[in-house]
Order: sequence, then C-alpha cells, then structure tokens
Amino acid sequence: MALTLRSSTSFINPKDTKGLKTPDISSSIFFTPSKPPCSIRAKISTQEAHLCHENAMVSEGRKNQVLHGLPTPHNKNGSRVPVFVMLPLDTVSFGGNLNKPRAMNASLMALKSAGVEGVMVDAWWGLVEKDGPMKYNWEGYAELVQMVQRHGLKLQVVMSFHQCGGNVGDSCSIPLPPWVLEEISKNTDLVYTDRSGRRNPEYISLGCDSIPVLRGRTPIQVYSDYMRSFHNRFKDYLGGVIAEIQVGMGPCGELRYPSYPESNGTWRFPWNWGIPML
Repeated sequence: MALTLRSSTSFINPKDTKGLKTPDISSSIFFTPSKPPCSIRAKISTQEAHLCHENAMVSEGRKNQVLHGLPTPHNKNGSRVPVFVMLPLDTVSFGGNLNKPRAMNASLMALKSAGVEGVMVDAWWGLVEKDGPMKYNWEGYAELVQMVQRHGLKLQVVMSFHQCGGNVGDSCSIPLPPWVLEEISKNTDLVYTDRSGRRNPEYISLGCDSIPVLRGRTPIQVYSDYMRSFHNRFKDYLGGVIAEIQVGMGPCGELRYPSYPESNGTWRFPWNWGIPML
C-alpha cells in the first residue's frame, strides 16, 4: 500500500495571493492500492513458494498414508479368513493316547496367541478300531478335544480310512486295522493292484465298497459304523469346538488311485517320474 498526502490549496504564487482571502487549509489522507517494491515482492513470492511447497509435502504425506495404510478386507462384510493349522500325523499315539500332551498344550497356546481359528487332526481308522471290529478307542482324541476347547480354538476332524506311511510327507506309520489286514491277506484283491501284480495296502479298493468282505460288513458299512461311533462320543462338541468333519475317500484321503507309492520303491521324486499303471 502507498500513502499519499494531498492539500486543498492550489499552487499559486504567494505574491498573487495578496488581498485574497486565504482559505482554510484542510488535509485528507487517501490510501490507494499499489504494487509493492521489488524487494518486498520478492520476499512475498519466496514465502508463497515455501508455503506451496509445504502444502504439497502435506498433501503427499496424506497420500502416502493412504497408500501405505492397512489394506481393506477382501470380503464385502469385512470379516477375516479363518486359518486352521494341521497337527502332526502322530498326534494320537499307537496306544491310543494323546502324544506329548505338554508339548501339545504349549503349541495350542502359541497358536491361539497367533490368532489362528483352530487346528486339524486325522482320526485314524488304524488307531481307533485296531483292537477288533466295532471296538473303538476315542480316548486320545477326547483329550485333544478338551484341550482345544480350553484354549478357545476350533477343531477340524478328518475321518482317515487310509494308511499313514509310505507317501510323500508321511512322518510316521499307521497301517489299516490289523483285523482288516488279516482279511486282505486272505483275499489280496481287496486292495488296488497294478498291471505288474504289485499290491497297495493303503486303502481298500472302491470295487469292494458294496461287498461284505470285512467279516460280514461292507466297507461302506464299516465306515458308517465308525463315524456313528464318533458322533455318539463327541455329540456334545459338534457344532461348537468341532467345527468341521472331513471324510477321506482314498489313498492319502484323496479320491484317486495310489498313483505314487514310495514304500516299495515304485515311485521316487524326482528321479522316477513314471506312474505305475493299474
């Protein structure tokens, strides 16, 4: 802003003003807009540039906060994906008891702290019904269910009617029940056989499902009785601690042929890529 002073008197020679009545002098101040000096303008421009730079940095920072913030859930309802951890294959010992209960308790505590939803365990036919037809021992699994419940976790149970051992990743050996193996020894056609005549005792062939080859019962009836016994033993936990039941339907629990057995040297990875023909 520029400050301008103006007077109401005219620029007249003083000699010419003799005899004239001198008017009252009154002064007024007017403020008129004007451009600032160059130095002031430069200073203001520098301040404006600095302010713009700061605003840009703040804007970029907010942008980065959005870009590097926590990702939004994929589900529309914002729910998280539950995670279940597979327990060791030998969680229940061959004697039917919970294997290493103190270590299992510590593991479940750690999993709960990590935020997992629950655990998964195989309910091996070769352990539960090994003492004879319809003689079931669920005690080791009952101890596990109670321990899982105490830690506030969920449990997935797999009805495993196949052999454990002799396949990729198998860390222990749990064959089919002895009385079943006895029937197989009497009639080897109960199990899968390849073109070379090699028998595979991992699972009873699907071709026998409707034939009473297991001491008067069909394999389907044996599996049904087994799962009925499980239901009767754990009915108070179903839908609560026991959140899911899965049913194995072949070698390794998969609905397939025993196409890559390792136990008899038929298949080796990566040296032997061949799959024996059945």
